[in-house]
Amino acid sequence: MKRNYKMTVSYDGTRYFGWERQPGKELTIQGKLESVLNLMTDASPDSPVTVIGAGRTDAGVHARAMTANVLLDTDMSEEEIRSYMNRYLPDSISVDELKICADRFHSRFKAKGKTYCYTCWCDVKKPVFDRRYVTVLEARPDAAAMRAAAAFLTGTHDYKSFCGNSHMKKSTVRCVDSIEIKERGSYIRFYFHGNGFLQHMVRILTGTLLEVGYGRLKASDMPAILEACDRTAAGPTAPAKGLMLMSVDY
Repeated sequence: MKRNYKMTVSYDGTRYFGWERQPGKELTIQGKLESVLNLMTDASPDSPVTVIGAGRTDAGVHARAMTANVLLDTDMSEEEIRSYMNRYLPDSISVDELKICADRFHSRFKAKGKTYCYTCWCDVKKPVFDRRYVTVLEARPDAAAMRAAAAFLTGTHDYKSFCGNSHMKKSTVRCVDSIEIKERGSYIRFYFHGNGFLQHMVRILTGTLLEVGYGRLKASDMPAILEACDRTAAGPTAPAKGLMLMSVDY
């Protein structure tokens, strides 16, 4: 009898092509999880295990707590499943929690919000031990100007100008209820919380805020950029390695 299991997964996305399984690309987070579970359950090629994630992080993006769910037919306990997965998964992927959940639980459709953190580094020193998880800045940006711009970008808007998919057919309206910019020593962290994010949206928001921080855009430009609904109106897409999915709300 198949039961539904909810997982919390953390991963270093540096060498992966993102979360989603892709034809011809072995290195995806979903693909690695499914490969281990197919072996564990001796699943038939005609009925393979499918792991459903709360979102689809891009290539090079990391996660501290990605939520996923999977239907499994096994007599193993929750702890035995988690231990098996962590034994055979690469060191860059960890199943931190695994519990039986309601049959109707769906990690993507039931999600109410997500928190992302984008981390930048600004110092004369190199971030030797964090180099895979931070973006090194050319100079220190004006945090006050970026916070002023963030205020314009917070709320319910059409974020088409901040969508990396030019062929997006579905609605690009989202609610971003919080953008916080925190400075601590060499680190500048951008925290985004919302009900959902478009492809590359957090990275484009970050790139745009940094343009404001460097004086190449003004905070007062943000309403016009939103209204343009044109990707070319916004700033550049910040590199993937600085982005981390922090949590998923249910």
